[in-house]
Amino acid sequence: MKKHWISLAIGPLLFLICLALGGDNVQVRMVASVLWMLAWWIGGAIPAGITALLPIILFPLLGILDLKATTANYANPVIYLFLGGFILGLAIEKWDLHKRIALNIINLSGEKPNRIILGSMIATALLSMWISNTATAVMMLPIGMSVVALLGDKIKDVKAGRNFGVALMLGIAYSANIGGITTLIGTPPNLVLASIVSDSGLLPIDFSTWLIFALPLVIVLFTCTYFISTKVIFPIKIEKIDGVSTLIKQELKELGRLEAGEKRVLIIMVSTALFWIFRSQLNKLEILSSLSDTAIAVMASIALFIVPGKKNSEPLLQWEDTQKLPWGILLLFGGGISVAKGMEVTNIVELVGSWISQNSTPHVFMLVLIICALALFLTEVMSNVALVSVFIPVSFVIAQSFGLSEMQLAVPLTVAASCAFMFPISTPPNAIVFSSGYLKMGDMAKTGILLNLISIIIISVYCYWFVPHFF
Repeated sequence: MKKHWISLAIGPLLFLICLALGGDNVQVRMVASVLWMLAWWIGGAIPAGITALLPIILFPLLGILDLKATTANYANPVIYLFLGGFILGLAIEKWDLHKRIALNIINLSGEKPNRIILGSMIATALLSMWISNTATAVMMLPIGMSVVALLGDKIKDVKAGRNFGVALMLGIAYSANIGGITTLIGTPPNLVLASIVSDSGLLPIDFSTWLIFALPLVIVLFTCTYFISTKVIFPIKIEKIDGVSTLIKQELKELGRLEAGEKRVLIIMVSTALFWIFRSQLNKLEILSSLSDTAIAVMASIALFIVPGKKNSEPLLQWEDTQKLPWGILLLFGGGISVAKGMEVTNIVELVGSWISQNSTPHVFMLVLIICALALFLTEVMSNVALVSVFIPVSFVIAQSFGLSEMQLAVPLTVAASCAFMFPISTPPNAIVFSSGYLKMGDMAKTGILLNLISIIIISVYCYWFVPHFF
């Protein structure tokens, strides 16, 4: 109880100290609010979803946003994308489709725990190249949870068993983030960059150029992430899990052939994925010009409550099934969006950009390094879409002031914005895997800080050498 009260007191204390030392201006009040929320999120003083409600109290009182503008962030379209994805995940789990997929992944990966993690990460990264990293993480989470459940009893060492579960969950989140960097459609910041570049009259970024540029970088980041997660932070000192092959064959035999309900969930799942993949092409049709990822997710959700599991039977999902939905994660992401909006309206990001242009060294590599570090750590506490939307034009100004090409700073900024690994609010995949219950905030933080530092160096070096050759 003593630790609980200390953890509870740290947030308000940091808030008050920041206000006392920083003076009375809206930027200081915004920073103080973020410090309070971060302290409670990291310390786990109260449930993370409840901490995410703090902006509803603090922002109107501190003059950051009014109540209507603040609460609107908790109904952001991305939250309904989450909701639709979670409902799809419930159907996959209810009809044991995730178990069938998990068994086949393990079957291909072999009996070594690290190979099982690697196989899951590769599958996630490949999906994330073409589908939104949010949708990918939502699809892979129930599969990963099933893998851990299947193998948990086979790992006798308790620490190694927990390390396996944590490393697998983190691997799914991190590979979804990294995989999305590979293509222009893989993650929203890439699309924001392409849009701003086009609107600025610069040479447009085409799909193939970005793919060729980003793929080697993604492979390096992916490899580092895998080895740090499984060898450094959460080592699994087991050569293989005996009996996995026998278990897989037995489980697959018990599952038998696909039932009608499984087939129908699979059809809805694949159809949803195809709609997500080809949405940009569908948007060219006048009747579907307003189709969004969120609308696709909601349509899939509605379909699951209409389509019968078997002929003349109850629907694939019923309302009682939604009791398993991680409602706290939806609140958590709403809080993250509120923080992003607060940082945007208080001009904190723009102030940071002005400070860099006035005080930083003109050496190109140092500028790239600073931009990467700022983008990566700022996106830990704000939406990467909001960050790049505000900060890419600022990076253009900074680059021009030092006689550089606009892309020399904008590209590393965009890539770094997809590599926030420390907190659940940092990216949607982080929030999704945190909902699994296998992770503590500290697990993600200690792995994420090391990956953040390594990613900053890798992205800076790679972009310094190769951006001028591609853009």
